[in-house]
Amino acid sequence: MALALDLLSWALILVGGAFGVIGGIGLLRLPDFFTRIHAGSVTDSMCAPCIIAGLMLQSGLTLVTVKLAFLILFLLLTSPTATHALAKAALHGGLVPGKEHSPAEEHRG
Repeated sequence: MALALDLLSWALILVGGAFGVIGGIGLLRLPDFFTRIHAGSVTDSMCAPCIIAGLMLQSGLTLVTVKLAFLILFLLLTSPTATHALAKAALHGGLVPGKEHSPAEEHRG
């Protein structure tokens, strides 16, 4: 039983790490603001909860597990909201999806 928990825990940690690396590459390589915030939201929504779930399996049934569960809940509630607010603010500021620069920057030369 302990071996199965360890294997599942390490699988979750490795999957979370893979999502983190993929999200980081996306932040560097994707062309415009909106695709970059999508890559950033992947790390918030998938990377951190997978790693924390793996840590929860490692810690057993303790107070640490409860704290980690609250941390996952907090991340799942706030991260998509923050990403949505950031995208909405960019749209309100005049940034057009699919373009790398805002209209104000194009007029400056």
